[in-house]
Amino acid sequence: MRAFVFPGQGSQKVGMGVDLATASAAAREVFEEVNDALGQDLARIMAEGPEEALTLTENAQPAIMANAMAVVRVLGREFGVSLNEKGDFVAGHSLGEYTALCAARSFSVAETAKLLKLRGQAMQAAVPVGVGAMCALLGADIDKASELAAAAAEGQVCTVANDNDPTQVVLSGHAEAIDRAIALVKEFGIKRGVKLPVSAPFHCPLMGPAAEAMDAALAATPPAVPILPVFANVTAQPVADPGEIHRLLVEQVTGRVRWRESAIGMGAAGVTHFVELGGKVLAPMIKRSFPDAVVTSVVTMEDMDALASEL
Repeated sequence: MRAFVFPGQGSQKVGMGVDLATASAAAREVFEEVNDALGQDLARIMAEGPEEALTLTENAQPAIMANAMAVVRVLGREFGVSLNEKGDFVAGHSLGEYTALCAARSFSVAETAKLLKLRGQAMQAAVPVGVGAMCALLGADIDKASELAAAAAEGQVCTVANDNDPTQVVLSGHAEAIDRAIALVKEFGIKRGVKLPVSAPFHCPLMGPAAEAMDAALAATPPAVPILPVFANVTAQPVADPGEIHRLLVEQVTGRVRWRESAIGMGAAGVTHFVELGGKVLAPMIKRSFPDAVVTSVVTMEDMDALASEL
C-alpha cells in the first residue's frame, strides 16, 4: 500500500517551480490557475522572490500547494501516474493537508489557493507580531516536550504544535513562554531548542480567531468527498466524510499536527511506501517514525520519471 504526502510551511524557497514550469505545460497551467484565483502573480514571487515576500504566510501557503499540485498534474498528464490508481491514502503536514485534499479532488486548485491565502492572512491577523512564537525541540520526544511545555507556560500558552517524529517536536504559544522553554531544555534532557523564524504561533489556542475565519470559509467552500481517504493531522486517522473534513480542518488551526502518529497510523493501516510530492521534508520524519517504511521524495522531472518507472 502507498500513501502520497505533502509538505508544509518552511519548505518554500525562491526558485521553486521554475524548472517544472520550464519543462511542462501542465505545471505552467497549475501556476496560472493559482495566479488567476488569487489575482496576483504568485508564480513570479516563487520564481524570483524576494524571499521576504515568499516567506509571508499568506504567500508561502498557496505557493507550497501550487508547487506540489504542479508535480501531481505533471505526474498524471505526462507520466500516466494517477494518485487514485497508485495510492491508498493521502496526507499533508499542516497546510499540506489542504494540498492532500486538493490532490484527492475535495477542492479544486483555485479553491485551495483561495482557502490557503485566507488561512495565511487569518493566522497572521490572529496574534499581533511579537506576541507569539514557536520553537523546535531537537532530541525531544512527545513526553519530554509536553513536560517542558507545561513547566514553561507559567499561566501563558505553551503547547505542543507539531509532533513531527520521535526526535523533533515543535512548541507554540506566547513569546515569553517559548523563551522560557528554550532556556529550560537541558533540565528536561532535550538536546536543543531553536526559535523558528515564523511570524505567528501556529497550531495553538492563540489561533482561535483564525479557526473561526476558516470555519466560515469552509462553509462557503465545502469539501467534496475525496477520491482517497485523507489522514487528518488532528486525529492521525483517515477521514473521507466532507462534514468531518470541514470540522477537522477548523480544529487543525489551533490543534496539534500529529505527524509522527500519522506515519505510524498509515503503517498500521498497511502502508509500506510513502511518496512525498513537492518537497524533501517529510520523508526523513516518516523514516524516523516508521523505520520499515520505504520513502521517496519527488520534486523534479527526473524524480517523476524514476517514480513512474517504479510504479
